[in-house]
Amino acid sequence: MTKLSVNINKIATLRNSRGGDLPNVVQFAKDVQRFGADGVTIHPRPDERHIRYQDAYDLKEVVYTEYNIEGNPIPKFIDMVLEIKPMQVTLVPDAIDAITSNAGWDTIKNKDFLVEVISEFNANGIRTSLFVDPELKQIEGAKNTGANRVELYTEAYAHQYNLGDKNAIKPYTECGQLALEIELGLNAGHDLSLDNIQFFREHVPELLEVSIGHALIHESLYLGIENVINMYKNKLKL
Repeated sequence: MTKLSVNINKIATLRNSRGGDLPNVVQFAKDVQRFGADGVTIHPRPDERHIRYQDAYDLKEVVYTEYNIEGNPIPKFIDMVLEIKPMQVTLVPDAIDAITSNAGWDTIKNKDFLVEVISEFNANGIRTSLFVDPELKQIEGAKNTGANRVELYTEAYAHQYNLGDKNAIKPYTECGQLALEIELGLNAGHDLSLDNIQFFREHVPELLEVSIGHALIHESLYLGIENVINMYKNKLKL
């Protein structure tokens, strides 16, 4: 069964909008694990517009499943990850002003930089994943950086699937097959939802983990967080 990691950035966004501590992100992390989530994901950005760096430290004490910290490996981010030592760090090439992640790494062009960063994380026992577009050359490039996994950027799939184009799954299926062949773990995330997750899972059987935040929180407004988490877990079964 593919693991479900719940991204709680949107909970921090809601908290920050009022300037207080409600909803409390630490309590929410405890609750999603209690409801069945296999992990908790956060993506702190330099402007701390949702998850704050202090949140990352506070969550270390309560995440007993898989703790996944995403972000652009700027020095402040690297230092934080090395201090916290989460189970997994997912490196994302975000521009500082990006509203959300909108592109994967060029693992070939950035090989030397990624090798340096990943080697430091690996030396500290932190599993490293690279956010990449669904291109075979980027999967091969990721392997050459020493990364343990890749996270496939799934926005294109989600958009086309919503338009009725199920052939949009093809590059993801091919990437999954290649990742298996070269012994690279496979994650996925971005715009996956209850509507499209099962079809994706069925056609990418190598999938180890998905990270879902925006859609899961949106769906939970209508259906309830505990119910939605278990709906995802049922759709991720083979």
